[in-house]
Amino acid sequence: MARPHKSRRVCGMPCCLDFFTEATAENAENRIILNVDEYETVRLIDYVGLTQEQCAAQMEVGRATVQALYAAARKKLARFLIEGSRLQIAGGNYRVNRAGGEGRGRKERNAMKIAVTYENGMIFQHFGHTQQFKLYQVEDGKVASSEIVDAGGSGHGALAGFLKEKGAEVLICGGIGGGARNALAEAGIKLYPGAAGDADAQVESLLAGSLSYDPDTVCNHHGHGHEEGHDCGHSHGDGHSCGHGHCGGR
Repeated sequence: MARPHKSRRVCGMPCCLDFFTEATAENAENRIILNVDEYETVRLIDYVGLTQEQCAAQMEVGRATVQALYAAARKKLARFLIEGSRLQIAGGNYRVNRAGGEGRGRKERNAMKIAVTYENGMIFQHFGHTQQFKLYQVEDGKVASSEIVDAGGSGHGALAGFLKEKGAEVLICGGIGGGARNALAEAGIKLYPGAAGDADAQVESLLAGSLSYDPDTVCNHHGHGHEEGHDCGHSHGDGHSCGHGHCGGR
């Protein structure tokens, strides 16, 4: 007898279950069904900002299962946007369990920690030179607490380890170089580079799914990295300039 598929844990049902345009409101034939467990992977990965590994832990399934659910969900969402079909969320192999998982050491609440390069309330634009980070503890999609921590003079390569030790799972920053990107990826920290403005407001924007950032933000360094001779094309008013409006560590 075939082994039954393990149900996937979801934290709650979507608030909206039916999406359509005026043109497809009455068209029940051209309908796309997004399963609840597929929807949950999109919510956790694209909205909350979890990695696939964290999403798998939250849903109490393997990463391969999350990858398959996520790929199917993204394809259905693409069809909905491009074809103008009617999208309904229903069905799937899931169980609603808002608190569970404590017996396995998992957090009862949908929680994560966000780090932001920080200076005087704003997102600091040079990852490798940041002197402070602001850390935000997020629970159930809302900021529960925050604290400002001193980076302690850590250099470019050490900052990723510093953030990992602090429990950061997500980083919002301005500019950042390739070496620092790789170090963050190895530490399992999801990166949102090319952001600017008030730090608190940008964290709220991330949680709302509306953060303005540039995943392709890069810096070209000349001479001695961030020292004299650095010029990437956008003035910061401090004697040097950066591409995409930002600059970061190597």
